[in-house]
Amino acid sequence: MSQTTPKQDRLLVEMRDIHIEGRSDETWIPIIKGVDLTLNRGEVLGLIGESGAGKSTLGLAAMGFTRDGVRISGGTVKFDGIDLLAASSAKKRALLGKRIAYVAQSAAASFNPAHRIIDQHAEAPVQHGVMGRDESEADAIELYERLRLPNPDEIGFRYPHQVSGGQLQRAMTAMAMSCRPDLIIFDEPTTALDVTTQIEVLAAIRDIVDQFDTAAIYITHDLAVVAQMADRVKVLLKGDEVEEAETREMLSHPQEDYTKSLWAVRSFERPEKPPVATDAVPVISVQSVTAAYGKVDVLHGVSFDIHAGRTVAVVGESGSGKSTAARCITGLLPPRIGHIELDGVPLPLDYRKRSKDQLRQVQMIYQMADTALNPRQRIGDIIGRPVQFYTGLTGSARRKRVAELMDQIELPADQFIDRLPSELSGGQKQRIGIARALAAEPKFIICDEVTSALDQLVAEGILKLLARLQDELGLAYMFITHDLATVRAIADEVVVMKDGEVVEQGRKTEMFKPPHHPYTDLLLSSVPEMDPDWLTELLAERGVDNIGDAAVDKIN
Repeated sequence: MSQTTPKQDRLLVEMRDIHIEGRSDETWIPIIKGVDLTLNRGEVLGLIGESGAGKSTLGLAAMGFTRDGVRISGGTVKFDGIDLLAASSAKKRALLGKRIAYVAQSAAASFNPAHRIIDQHAEAPVQHGVMGRDESEADAIELYERLRLPNPDEIGFRYPHQVSGGQLQRAMTAMAMSCRPDLIIFDEPTTALDVTTQIEVLAAIRDIVDQFDTAAIYITHDLAVVAQMADRVKVLLKGDEVEEAETREMLSHPQEDYTKSLWAVRSFERPEKPPVATDAVPVISVQSVTAAYGKVDVLHGVSFDIHAGRTVAVVGESGSGKSTAARCITGLLPPRIGHIELDGVPLPLDYRKRSKDQLRQVQMIYQMADTALNPRQRIGDIIGRPVQFYTGLTGSARRKRVAELMDQIELPADQFIDRLPSELSGGQKQRIGIARALAAEPKFIICDEVTSALDQLVAEGILKLLARLQDELGLAYMFITHDLATVRAIADEVVVMKDGEVVEQGRKTEMFKPPHHPYTDLLLSSVPEMDPDWLTELLAERGVDNIGDAAVDKIN
């Protein structure tokens, strides 16, 4: 992050009086309402605001691009003096991917699953004539190493589904940097990353921006990340600019009440519950589970219990085994050794051998509501299908039950039951995912990173909803997360995993008190703070002045 503001003669992006609209039926609805944006070479502008503020829409408009059903209805967009709104399609194609790049929030939804990662990486530099195929592959490996991807010589030759979400997100960042663009739009690039990986990626992004004089628009709902990355911060609310200032000034002296409210979020924390009775039978008991993908063990003797009305947060970096443990519980990945009990009774390890009632009792809420909901089905059908499957209700009785579930998640049925997922916000979609899980009337729900893709205000609403539902229904939760603020807010107990093993577990109140296992201490010390100097000081403390410095000469 630059410590001084670049001079105005280095102006790269200039957007004036931008108006953007989205189509709803036959009507055009305002999304962005007369916003200005300027960006200089080598500068990072942070765009923040809650879901629906228009952050991603404005970031894409800086590329002269809009999504389907959206149009730029007024204003000008200039990139290095080129009017992108008046430029021909051929002119824009020559810029996009070469001089302007984009890093999407969901890498899993952005990569082509039929092609190897390195093939997709090489496409832009080869097509734009920046370098040949062999040179591009070698450069990809250097970038993978710089972004701390494991086995950089080999990982690019895998398909997207063969790497973790955090690894895929870093591969996408490397792909965006392949042509050394002048401008990169980062749209929530670290949302899917655990805290330790996030530090490495943030440091690498910041280092590359500095080394190559790249300008960046950094879109995020994580204010602590903005503090580490941005020279300036612009705050948006429902398509309007709230305020803009230098990062340090914005953090220390926000002017507007809305900005101050963003700074004050994450106040929610559930009160401590009394210890579970020693003779209480857990709803779910994972006992000495070892599981493998192919011939390689990825879980090693994992054990933990989850009781009724309690939340066990399972934390650890990407590849630690959190989601694999969840797959074992659901029966999608039968353990090689060990067993799993439901209410003290062993569950068949393969879901196909479980009864309908056993299937009903274990449900899941997914991280990315965008990909978890069928875009062609209306909300009433998405929730109604498990209602009918597990309870046998049909017709008006099914619709009545769906309406009851929607009332539980605080979305009025008369307003939402006939909508498509595309007509809902991210937080509303996640609520539908919760209702779909509740439709089976389960005892146990796996919450897989359910707030990681949401802004902090919306995420807090989801956590409060889950807490209320747990109190009302006596649900047991397994909460997979890399966000330790979420752990503090909702967990009763914490299980820390690393390399497929449980390294530490206990009550939350004890887990956040020293002494810690060294790995737990690493996780806790890696949570970004609202201090622009935090990342620099942390890297210096760990003996790393600039991640990737050793690779700069190779890349150049």
